Amino acid sequence: MTIMKILTTIFLFCLIQVAAYAQPVLKGNIVSGGKPVPFASVSIAGKGVVTDSAGKFKTEIVQFGHYGIKVSAAGYVSSIHHITVVDAVTIITIELQPLQNNLSEIVITGTMKEVSRAESPVPVEVITPKLFQKNPVPNLFEAMSMVNGVKPQLNCNICNTGDIHINGMEGPYTMILIDGMPIVSALSTVYGLSGIPNSIVERIEVVKGPGSSLYGSEAMGGIINVITKNPIKAPLVSADVFTTSWKEYSVDAATKFKIGSATSLFGINYFNYNNPVDNNKDGFTDVTLQNRISVFNKWSIERKENRLASVAARYVYEDRWGGEMRWNKAFRGSDSIYGESIYTKRWELIGMYQLPVREKILAQFSFNRHEQNSWYGTTPYMAEQQVLFVQLYWDKQFGEQHNFLLGGSYRYTLYDDNTPGTASADGMKNAPSYTPLPGIFVQDEWKLSNRHKLLMGYRYDYDRHHGNVHSPRIAYKWTPGKSNTIRASFGTGYRVVNLFTEDHAALTGAREVVIAESLNPERSYNGNLNYTLKIPMRDAFIGLDITGFYSYFTNKIVGDFDADPNKIIYDNLKGHAISKGVALNADINFSFPLKILAGVTYMKVYQVESNSGTIEKTTQLHAPKWSGNLTATYSFPLQFILDITGRWDGPMRLPVLPHDYRPEYSPWFCIANVQLTKKFTGGFELYGGVKNIFNFVPHNPIMRPFDPFDKMVNDPVNNPYGYTFDPSYNYAPLQGVRGFIGMRYQLGKKSGQH
Repeated sequence: MTIMKILTTIFLFCLIQVAAYAQPVLKGNIVSGGKPVPFASVSIAGKGVVTDSAGKFKTEIVQFGHYGIKVSAAGYVSSIHHITVVDAVTIITIELQPLQNNLSEIVITGTMKEVSRAESPVPVEVITPKLFQKNPVPNLFEAMSMVNGVKPQLNCNICNTGDIHINGMEGPYTMILIDGMPIVSALSTVYGLSGIPNSIVERIEVVKGPGSSLYGSEAMGGIINVITKNPIKAPLVSADVFTTSWKEYSVDAATKFKIGSATSLFGINYFNYNNPVDNNKDGFTDVTLQNRISVFNKWSIERKENRLASVAARYVYEDRWGGEMRWNKAFRGSDSIYGESIYTKRWELIGMYQLPVREKILAQFSFNRHEQNSWYGTTPYMAEQQVLFVQLYWDKQFGEQHNFLLGGSYRYTLYDDNTPGTASADGMKNAPSYTPLPGIFVQDEWKLSNRHKLLMGYRYDYDRHHGNVHSPRIAYKWTPGKSNTIRASFGTGYRVVNLFTEDHAALTGAREVVIAESLNPERSYNGNLNYTLKIPMRDAFIGLDITGFYSYFTNKIVGDFDADPNKIIYDNLKGHAISKGVALNADINFSFPLKILAGVTYMKVYQVESNSGTIEKTTQLHAPKWSGNLTATYSFPLQFILDITGRWDGPMRLPVLPHDYRPEYSPWFCIANVQLTKKFTGGFELYGGVKNIFNFVPHNPIMRPFDPFDKMVNDPVNNPYGYTFDPSYNYAPLQGVRGFIGMRYQLGKKSGQH
């Protein structure tokens, strides 16, 4: 018995010693309003974990003592809690407060209604200015390069005109809205984009695939909806100023004030680049010189029962030119020194008013006028476009299952220029183009159950040239569990012919536009399958979003660049075109202060046409099979933040001339940037970095830059292949590596911004 007592005493002593040196365990529940918060990041003593789908977490601590716990989750206010660990197992519950205005999770573009992004049956990508600030740019056009599957494409190396491609489809297939209104279209597609300042942007919503059932003509390839800030919730004062080593200067500032029940947001954006650079030694400016100012004013009126009422106006003026380094305005339109000079004036007006009735009925209107005064060498392009758009729709909830939408719209476009496109049949007098386009639309979002949702929509438009246009669509959403969602959709799109737009005329000043025959409206049919998955891990949270897409186009308007090097010949495709592929987005949040956003897109975009009984397959210009983007953010102590951003593209087909010595396909390339930001108290930030750190610049962008007026083309000895001046061989910006530095300031930070 004595031996047993001794052994028992020794055993108990050992257990006490093990317990004394064992690591204490912390268990917890993260909740909000009594409900669990899944996938929240919990950081304590340098270690981090992520809560599971039930909002629970468990972690070991090195020793007993006092600790601070930092908890953060998307849609909630980040917080720090202090605890004392004295027991082997400590159990805590932490309450998170939801953001009062979590705009990044509310979308409207997919259904024309404010809905949770997670609940929308149509997949919508949301981009906030916080992403753009990781690589500061002076306008929306350049900022869109940070979105997977969206490509801002420069089409001319001299005037730097461009458009935005979605899934490889050209700019005319992308509808760009401002607050849901078709402000940027046709003539303004090129220069209207560069005039949108980032200071007025609350968020940008991107829907890939046709959206004509709600938005009508031009919404064939996708929709980009620029949501401007609500003056009531905007900061009192904000400013963002930066400059680069190329002597580019950008000033973006806004302030708000209140008069009675109305709150006004006034913003101004100024960009200046007046430093001709010719690093590739071809005699031409590498980047267009620009002097642009944009003034914005939006009013929001507080009304009874929170009814909506707002009106906004914007004015843009731009003077830009590119050309031979010796050019100045005295040579505008002359044939001695080549230059491309563009003056742009633009007015916009947008308004929304909710009728003072029991039902939710909203009236919207927009008007814009765009004036263009351009010379491309000796070729003048003088144009004016006016677009009036009005819309009235009824938003109605029937019971718990049906969310109904019924509305009508009227769009009237006046277009006039100095080309044959707006001349009378005999060519003797001017005949501006008038395009009225009335339409009605209906949509029902049917909640079949908590996990199943069905959306059905239809739109009818009438065009005086093309007659009746029908655009149906259907979308289905299935949520098998809390961490995954499946969306499937089918829709149609159309585009009323509006050939003589600035993007075509400015594609190159050296080519003549030729119409082969009377053109018919283009049609598209699209199917998408989307899958989202949330993967909580011990030290990270991963969000995956994968989409397969397939679009079939008929009557596609195509430009023939090959038949005649001096012409672009437009005609309806005698066949069909296809855009298909897969896009993957990954959002990775680590327990340590690192966040990664990455995307990759694989696509095949081509057209099939019968030519004298032979089936010919042609790859779409500027549509790389592989492309992707990356954003990595690491937060250091003392409020230092490091951002690395980049976009890469695989080989893409380029517009080459007959017997061209330049490759028909571009090389693999990457444009990468790095930025370091220091945050100070009081809303002040200082940042700086390097753009295009690999110094990638395309080779031989301009054919025969020494003979821009083709005065020496007919020289069989020095020009045996008959090459002509052509600046359209482009696939990337001509700006190489450059540094930048800037500052941001914000007073009266709006609720919910993070």
